[in-house]
Amino acid sequence: MLVEYPEGKIFMILDNSRIHHASQLKPFLDKHKRLHLVFLPKYSPKLNLTEGLWKWVRQNVINNVYFKKFYLIRLHVSKFMKRLNASPQKVIDRLLVRL
Repeated sequence: MLVEYPEGKIFMILDNSRIHHASQLKPFLDKHKRLHLVFLPKYSPKLNLTEGLWKWVRQNVINNVYFKKFYLIRLHVSKFMKRLNASPQKVIDRLLVRL
């Protein structure tokens, strides 16, 4: 990310997962002053767009479906994600409508 955006400040919005507060992260952030971490409130699934994406996957891919093999779940989720990647505006509209 730092290479792709060589100038200006970069803000990353993260949930409050423990790994995002790991002590190993501090030296990296000290070295890359342009990178700023912004944490969502402790329990805020409505602000975490990933939660909306997981809900969408459950509703459209795995809800009330029996998969005989694990690889079939992966296959269906992968196809779903490829469809989403083909229409990013649809994803933005769907996930941001909750905000």
